[in-house]
Amino acid sequence: MTVEIINETKYQFNEAEFIQLAIFTMKKMFVSTKSDLNIKFVNPDEIAKLHVEYLEIPGPTDVMSFPMDELKAGSSDKPTSTGILGDIVICPEIAKKNANKAGHSYIDEMLLLEVHSILHLLGFDHIKPAEEKKMFDLQRSILMEFLAAK
Repeated sequence: MTVEIINETKYQFNEAEFIQLAIFTMKKMFVSTKSDLNIKFVNPDEIAKLHVEYLEIPGPTDVMSFPMDELKAGSSDKPTSTGILGDIVICPEIAKKNANKAGHSYIDEMLLLEVHSILHLLGFDHIKPAEEKKMFDLQRSILMEFLAAK
């Protein structure tokens, strides 16, 4: 698995941790070991442009996901096909605001956003209550297992 990190912000963080979490999450979801993922950290102005361009919603958001090969979560006997999972764009500044409201660090918030986005790239959504419960339970489980293993 290849995970590329691009940080265009003033925020400093352990990029290796984000790579490790991405690989951990993709392995848990049985994504092919020959798949690629890009994670870009941007400023509010940049994510606001993307937010308008792709979702027609003004203003910045904390994270956006852009699937490429539309891979779906696999299983132990049938991993996903090889391909590009997609791109994740995270805005640390907005994540920090959300983290302050939630009472945890912005790094923890960005790690959560990363898992959340990988699940989106694999076809999970949270529009309906049952989908939301399944997705949020899964992202919590993956993140807790990753953090416990550190």
